[in-house]
This record gives sequence, structure tokens and C-alpha cells, in this order.
Amino acid sequence: MNTKLKTAERLEKSAAFRAAFPHTVPVLMGFLVLGIAYGWLMQTKGYHVGWALLASACCFAGSMQFVTVTFLTSAFDPLSAFVMSLMVNARHIFYGISMLDKFKGLGRIRFFLIFWLCDESYSIESGTEPPEGVSQKYFYFFISLLDYSYWLTGTALGGVIGGMVPINTQGLDFALTALFVVMLMEQWKHRERRLLCLGAGAATALMLALFGPDRFVIPAMGLILVLLLGFRPRIEKAWPEEESS
Repeated sequence: MNTKLKTAERLEKSAAFRAAFPHTVPVLMGFLVLGIAYGWLMQTKGYHVGWALLASACCFAGSMQFVTVTFLTSAFDPLSAFVMSLMVNARHIFYGISMLDKFKGLGRIRFFLIFWLCDESYSIESGTEPPEGVSQKYFYFFISLLDYSYWLTGTALGGVIGGMVPINTQGLDFALTALFVVMLMEQWKHRERRLLCLGAGAATALMLALFGPDRFVIPAMGLILVLLLGFRPRIEKAWPEEESS
């Protein structure tokens, strides 16, 4: 009887894996590239591939990991690191709340789903239902696990390549800036969001003038958050309907 149950469970997991994998292929492409850049960057700052992998395994925070490189290579400032991490990743609070119903009743697996929840996994899991006959629990589990493994794989490749390829890596840390520029360009494509982009830019410029290049980021993010909350009704009216569906 136990053998039959184990066989059935293996088949259930196999079906869920096959159903989940195609949804994660775009994430695979993106995470490998960004993960390699991160692992390589860590290597150029003197951190062995093992440290880069440990950071990715424990943090799994994407853009925040690039920011963390700056904290690791500058004066120890735990308060700034904490506040920056909280503000950059505060969106995950709302992700988590919106996924409560989907993760309800999934047993111990939900703890892995919570830890592995990232922008890409959220976008797939929030808008995708498992095919008929496929376990919801294992379907979401493999989506999250695959995305997590892609990031770790990219990090490992970047760390190994960075230690083997003798090239000038000056400016590699610009990868983080480039990432945010691309994200800004995507937002700028929507006319309804251009005013938000300009407002965020103005708030950043003001904080830069007031606090200087070493201390402006956290005040700027705080001011942007205040602006978003203050103009929330107007923002929701201007937001494209398909984005809120």
C-alpha cells in the first residue's frame, strides 16, 4: 500500500513539474543573465563564488542583492542596510497578502513558497491556475523552486566565470543601474505612468541636493512613498484597467 502511495505521489509531482516548467522558461532566460552578472560582480569585489551563492540562497532578493554589494564593500552601516532592504522589498508584503488564499491549505510547502516568492514567481502564480488534474500544491512549488534554482545557477556561473576569465571588469557594477534604467523605460511606455516617473525623478533630485550623493537614496525613497500614498486615488484612476485585472 505504501509503495502504491509513493508511486502515485511521484507521478503527481512529475505531472506538476512538467506543467510548471514551460511557465518558467522566460524567468530562466532573465535569471541566468542577471545571476551571472551578480556572481561575477561579487567575484570582482573579492567574494568567492561560495559567498555569492550563500547570499543568493539566503537573500534571494534580486536587485537588492546588487545593492548589498555596495554595503559589503563600504563602511559598516546596519541601520541603512535594514531601511534600504525594507523599502526596496516592501512590495513583497502586498504580494504575500494577495497570495494568502492561493497558499491556504498547502501544508508545509507554503513556507517554501513564502520564502521563494519573488516578482517573477508572483506574476506567474497569481495569474496562472494549474491544468486540470495537476496538483495545485506541487504546481506552485515547482514554479517557485525552478525560479529559485535559476537564480542560484546564474550566480554560480557568474562566480566561476569571474574567477577564470581574466578581463577588465571595471564598470560591471553598472549592471544594477542598467537594470533600473530598463525598468524605468518599461514604465515610461505607459503614458499614465510618465507623471509618476517625473515625480520620482524630481523627488530624487531634491533629496540629492539636500543630502548629497552618499545619503540621498533613503530620503528619496521615503519622499516617493509619501507622494504615492498622497496621490493614490489619482494614480488608481489613471492606471490602465488591464493592469488591475
